[in-house]
Amino acid sequence: KLYLSPIIDLHNCEIISYSISRSPNFKQTKDMLDKAFEKNQNLDGLIFQSDQGWQYQMEPYHRFLKDKGIIQSMSRKGNCLDNSPIENFFGKMKNEMFYGHEYEFKTLDELEIAMKGYIEYYNTKRITVKLKGLTPVQYRNQSSLTA
Repeated sequence: KLYLSPIIDLHNCEIISYSISRSPNFKQTKDMLDKAFEKNQNLDGLIFQSDQGWQYQMEPYHRFLKDKGIIQSMSRKGNCLDNSPIENFFGKMKNEMFYGHEYEFKTLDELEIAMKGYIEYYNTKRITVKLKGLTPVQYRNQSSLTA
């Protein structure tokens, strides 16, 4: 099994950071956050939404967000609609990359490479009607030019 822990930007649905691990653990969550904050230093006032997974309830996680000036928000118990943007991404990834291709991945390493490739494709090549026919990265770049 592989576990994907991504961060999605609700402005343009871009996966801005992710971590893949062979087991769910706090290091995976911390790596995902570190990668996100390498890209964006000033995140004061950002609202960070997650489900109620054990890793998001740990004190080091709370402290990390607080130290960065980030407001933590957690979904209601048993309500997947609170996290629908990332759940939507997971559904697209499974339908477009995995289902019907399961037997093409002989090893977990091959699956991990395919997952990374899909995220790159999703961010830079997959156009979306919601984003006016642009990819998430194109939409972000266009938005920053008009801001």
